[in-house]
Amino acid sequence: MQFYKERILNAAQLKRLSEHKYSCTSSSLLDPWLQPWWCWLVSKTPLWLAPNLITILGLIVNIVTTLILIWYSPDARQVPPSWACALCAVGVFVYQSLDAIDGKQARRTGSQSPLGELFDHGCDSISTVFIALGACTAVKLGDYPTWMFFQCFCAMTLFYCAHWQAYVTGTLKLGRVDVTEAQYSIMGIYLISAILGADFWTMQIPVAGLPLNLVVSTLCNTAQCCFIGNFFSTFRLRGCGKNGSTVAGTSILSPVIPFSFVVVPAFIIFQKSESHVYENHPALYILAFGMVAAKVTNRLVVAQMTKSEMDYYDWSLLGPAMLFLNQYFNNAIPEYYVLWLCTIWVCLDLVRYSGQVCLEICAHLNIHLFRITPPSAPLPATTTSAATTTAPANDGDTDKCYLFIGDHQ
Repeated sequence: MQFYKERILNAAQLKRLSEHKYSCTSSSLLDPWLQPWWCWLVSKTPLWLAPNLITILGLIVNIVTTLILIWYSPDARQVPPSWACALCAVGVFVYQSLDAIDGKQARRTGSQSPLGELFDHGCDSISTVFIALGACTAVKLGDYPTWMFFQCFCAMTLFYCAHWQAYVTGTLKLGRVDVTEAQYSIMGIYLISAILGADFWTMQIPVAGLPLNLVVSTLCNTAQCCFIGNFFSTFRLRGCGKNGSTVAGTSILSPVIPFSFVVVPAFIIFQKSESHVYENHPALYILAFGMVAAKVTNRLVVAQMTKSEMDYYDWSLLGPAMLFLNQYFNNAIPEYYVLWLCTIWVCLDLVRYSGQVCLEICAHLNIHLFRITPPSAPLPATTTSAATTTAPANDGDTDKCYLFIGDHQ
């Protein structure tokens, strides 16, 4: 395992990436209703605006608005300002809308490429962490740190499992209640906190004998576990590779190992901490391990698109190892400082890896990451009413399966 490689993707991987065909099935309840809004929005988007730039702008808005909320309630136990919750609702809406039109923009400008799929997934893996953390903060779930832990890590696990399934079957499968529905539900949570105050979620429910935030978290965790359970039905169908293997010809169980190296240490360090580093700093803790989860998810997406085997070890795991070793040596350094060091390390490593992979793909495809040559007139989009979309090799926009074939980046 070499920290810096001159090249992350070899020639064979880049060749398979250029031959990658996007495949997705969806029966989303909200997507058809939101199509007119997305189509109108993309029609007002300048032709010179690169699809990947649209994606990253949405992510930045989501991150900034969530960090503002966390600033006022870093332990998810304080009451954040109503305007901060409202701002987060706007941030998720902006992110969701821009994430929905980046593929449409790629189609109308003729700038589709496999990089669009990878870039979209990479941004979504990071956004998943911030959206889950922001929602927990808005409902003051920090009063129940264990529930907050499972809420956030269930969201990360669910996102990882969706791409694990794609790695096994070659197709990303989304249900009737999936990404879009979850995002709009979280917008609703933010708006309730903005209008009624975050303390509204601490109201006791007489029937359940529990506060509202704990009831909502329980329902969400139950739904997420059901989705994860449905994912494991994939193993009954076996993989699409040789002898029921993955797209890379590897064991369908192999992706569980890298993600276990994230979740298991996160739980052990949380339980063994003498200074209660997670309970006192839940937002920072979840961001640290969330970025490691995002890095592992990105590597899974790259492995799926290049039909390659995943490496089990990753340099981002050095961050959790810092916390683990510090506990082993009886907290020679205050855990809070080590947690900050861990967070900085994993963020830098995620940026380094993502940036290098994107630049290698850009060089191979002879394209730019954030710049395109706009056509003189927008290209027409082809439509279909099919629920299953199999896009050409240069398509992307991966976490939404729209009714328009041309909507995939």
